[in-house]
Amino acid sequence: MHGTATPAAHDRYDTVTIVFHWLTALFVLALFATGALREYAPRAWRLFWLEDVHISIGIAFTVVLVGRLVWRWAGGRRLAAATADFTGPLSKAVHWLLYVLLAVQAIIGFNLRWLQGENFSFFGLFSIPSLYASNRALAHTIENVHNWAAWALVIIAGGHAIAALYHRYVLKDGVLRRMLPIAG
Repeated sequence: MHGTATPAAHDRYDTVTIVFHWLTALFVLALFATGALREYAPRAWRLFWLEDVHISIGIAFTVVLVGRLVWRWAGGRRLAAATADFTGPLSKAVHWLLYVLLAVQAIIGFNLRWLQGENFSFFGLFSIPSLYASNRALAHTIENVHNWAAWALVIIAGGHAIAALYHRYVLKDGVLRRMLPIAG
């Protein structure tokens, strides 16, 4: 579908799906940034402020992800692939890969914290206790997996964003408009 046609209202995702999408993107960027900054920040920031913020955002991200998955399963609008060629199935595969990586990161993040023998604190408002005993050696291994999965997630999400921009500025087919918060 080439051209500059504006998609009809039925060609847009519903508001809840759009909000979940952009909240997920925002949380992934914030989590990646706080995780990366922890490597370079002064020790006091790493141990307290950045780690607490990273964990709190991770809890919020997990709530949004669960809500997003429930919404998708229960009633979120699903749109047909924008193209009929090979990119349609490729797009679907990338979306499922992103969902898997998002879920894996949430699961790994919780397990990493618990293996470190630490409680979760959500911005100091409440705490989620550890489910099992500390295992620092396994926690170190899981932390490496968490870091590699974070890079994979950001790279694939970056490719997803580049594909959306390609649709917008090269193909001019309205695909990006389907997920924009306001029709544009």
